[in-house]
Order: sequence, then structure tokens, then C-alpha cells
Amino acid sequence: MNQPEVDKERRTWVAIACGAGAVGGIATAVPFVASFTPSERARAAGAAVEVDISGLRPGEKLTVEWRGKPVWIVRRTPEQLESLKHTESQVADPNSQRTAYPTPEYARNQHRSIKPEVLVAVGICSHLGCSPVDKFAPGAQPSLPDDWAGGFLCPCHGSTFDIAGRVFKNKPAPDNLEVPPHKYLSDNRLLIGEDKA
Repeated sequence: MNQPEVDKERRTWVAIACGAGAVGGIATAVPFVASFTPSERARAAGAAVEVDISGLRPGEKLTVEWRGKPVWIVRRTPEQLESLKHTESQVADPNSQRTAYPTPEYARNQHRSIKPEVLVAVGICSHLGCSPVDKFAPGAQPSLPDDWAGGFLCPCHGSTFDIAGRVFKNKPAPDNLEVPPHKYLSDNRLLIGEDKA
């Protein structure tokens, strides 16, 4: 072998070794660098969530995630708001005075919200952490009373909640649905996770 062929072969092996080293270095560096940024879970643990509710029509529900929990935003109809007068005497804690799930002061009212037509509640049953289902249609239905005015049913153990998330008397759930801290940034922009100023 003469000198130019040896140099050519050596350069090829050096280039291959450098390429392999670079690929290995990048493969090692990517997860290391990625570990410096907070995970999605960590970001969700404390960050407030901004929601546009301009497209939410009366009788509809929107679900967003805050701190790993489903938060329901329901735009109630005038009929649904009227039904709260009917359920007032049937719920266990009509004024949200219980402290297991403290209700913000601005939601300690019949409709449990800042604006009467918009309910903001965590969609987790206060009994064993199941997620209730919507039962907005009034009237007799399976697992519901004949005079049902609309609200939520937890199918796991039969707890029922009115359209304000107030638990009915003599049900397994000990408390109303939680109302998270929230405030309005504008008529149609809601911030969940920070209290009203």
C-alpha cells in the first residue's frame, strides 16, 4: 500500500468514528437538556388556564383541564336557572357553607357562580372521585327521580347534583361539586386557577 491510499482509508475511519460520536453525543444530550424544562404535568400543576367561552351556547358544556382535573363550564339556560329555585330545599348544602371543598365567596349563592348563567365546577364527585355525567334533560329517567329538573348523575354510587353542582340530600357524596378559583378577563375570556380580584 502506498501512502495516499493509507491516508484515504484512515480519513474514512476517522470520519465514521466522528459521525458515530456526534450521533451518540446528540442522543445523550437531548434527554439531558429536555430534563431542564418542566414536564407537562408540572406545568399543569399550578398554571392558570385561560378559556374562550364565546362559542358556548345556552345548554352546552365545555370541559378543560386544570391541575389534572376536568373543569366543566356550563352556559345555563333561563329554564335551568329557574330550576334552582325548585331544588333549593332538596339539596344538602344550598349555600355552599361546608368546608371540605371550600367554595369561593363569589360563588356562595344559589347559582354558585360569578355570572348566573355560567357554571364553573370541577367535574369530580366528592364521594370517591368518579366523574358524574350530564343529565340536563328534565323529567323521569333511569336512576333519577320523576321530578328531575336537570343536573348531573354520578353513575358509580348514584349521587345526584343539580345544575349548580349542589348535591341532593341523602346521597353518598358528602359535598357539592368543587368550584375552582376563577375570574373573568373579559365577557368571554375566563381564567381558571386565579381568584377574582
